[in-house]
Amino acid sequence: MKRFAMEQLQSWKEKEKRKPMIIMGARQVGKTWLMKEFGRQFFPKVAYVSFYNNKRMSDVFEMDFDIQRILMNLNIETGVTITPPGDTLIILDEIQDAPRVLESLKYFCEDAPEYHVLAAGSLLGVAIHQGVSYPVGKVNVINLYPMSFEEFLMAKGEKEACKLLMSRDYVMMSLLHEKYVDLLRQYYYVGGMPEAVSK
Repeated sequence: MKRFAMEQLQSWKEKEKRKPMIIMGARQVGKTWLMKEFGRQFFPKVAYVSFYNNKRMSDVFEMDFDIQRILMNLNIETGVTITPPGDTLIILDEIQDAPRVLESLKYFCEDAPEYHVLAAGSLLGVAIHQGVSYPVGKVNVINLYPMSFEEFLMAKGEKEACKLLMSRDYVMMSLLHEKYVDLLRQYYYVGGMPEAVSK
């Protein structure tokens, strides 16, 4: 599947003054898939940690924000030797289950900006209001939504129909009116949740 947010992540990867990136979105919109696929395509190594039911790693972030100590624990947990720059993508997933991870992103930004750090979690907005210090100005954010109609077309293999739609050539599109109406009807029925679309 193609998600247009991948292009935003590529641009973030190449930035010289890069901050940790947070992907915000509802459950099941494809945050985890996007992060792992980005790592698979653009990094030699990926160090992935999910904080869902992972008290051991949550406790690592409860102690303090010593980035070298945190990195050592991430190395052990993932079995991946994390090396900068541009060699390893660090993925911190389901961070709503470990609110201090969100705070740690400030220290990754200030003390270890050479590392590529991606974080994601559902209901982050709720977690932020529970006494967690949000790292204002120290992170970049992408809001991920269900798949757009264009992404749906790409997933269905309708690449040319998608290209024409994005070109905004309304005269040509009007000639294919019935096809587009049928595709839009399918999109309305299936919706934009990636798992449903893939099936």
